Amino acid sequence: MDFNLDLPEKFNAADYFVDRNIREGRADKVAILCEDRQMTYGEVQKGVNRVGNALKSFDVRMEERVALLLLDNEVYPQAFFGAIKIGAVPICLNTLMRPKDYTYFLNDSRARVLLVDQSLLPIIEDIKPKLMFLEHVVVVGANAGQGNVTFDEWVADKSDELDVAPTTPDDACFWLYSSGSTGLPKGTVHLQHDIVYATETYGKQVLKVKEDDVCFSAAKLFFAYGLGNGLYFPFSVGATTVYHPGRPTPDAMYATIAKHQPTIFFAVPTLFGTMLTQEGSLGRARVCVSAGEALPAEILKRWKERFDVGIMDGIGSTE
Repeated sequence: MDFNLDLPEKFNAADYFVDRNIREGRADKVAILCEDRQMTYGEVQKGVNRVGNALKSFDVRMEERVALLLLDNEVYPQAFFGAIKIGAVPICLNTLMRPKDYTYFLNDSRARVLLVDQSLLPIIEDIKPKLMFLEHVVVVGANAGQGNVTFDEWVADKSDELDVAPTTPDDACFWLYSSGSTGLPKGTVHLQHDIVYATETYGKQVLKVKEDDVCFSAAKLFFAYGLGNGLYFPFSVGATTVYHPGRPTPDAMYATIAKHQPTIFFAVPTLFGTMLTQEGSLGRARVCVSAGEALPAEILKRWKERFDVGIMDGIGSTE
């Protein structure tokens, strides 16, 4: 594998994955497709900068954690890279966990700020008395609840210009919690350079993702697997990513594929298996990718016979 990564002494992943696309002339290129909405790279950059400035208004400093409990939509990249750009460390939290898990995650990480989707806010409200460090709750949705602020209100008056923090390639970039199968979940620290290594090797040389690709991941962004598929692989080359905020049912996957025509489709073996039981098309997908569990040979065989498209088997970066 051809690979030579020579990053500068000062390096920030938000600059590499967002700002670089603007410098290379992709400000008007569509970065995100989500239901009937879309965002260009220029709009994403402005959103990232507003989030970074909004976090600074909460006195969030370099290396402090910012928790994200969000659905897959256009807010996610803005929140994720907005935190990274100021040197803070976003934590991508699983939206399918129990209240006691969120209590543990938020206390263990000592996050002072939480961005949460409105649909998940009741869980947070119930556990607030147990949260030792949380000070600010930003709600993505129309109803923030008492003492919180909506995302739109929070960023409305913030500047869309922001200098990048003077981070280094070896500084902490983001956390993902492990599953906790051998004890309490571990906050797995990913460094600023880690996702560049992943894109320059697996993304560009194995998947061969290109600027004209459209990536769609059934695996959610809070998974290491989904975060690469749906965010930093496409953003690394100025490609387009597709988000589906709801459950990844076969019907929803086929409908999203029909609407947005992805060229790369990422899923897990269980979903590939259930999709085989229903009618639908892969549109113009050139390759499918699997991870999260072992891919049974029988599913691979039936998938190739039906769609004439192969499935590549990978592994998420947290493992």
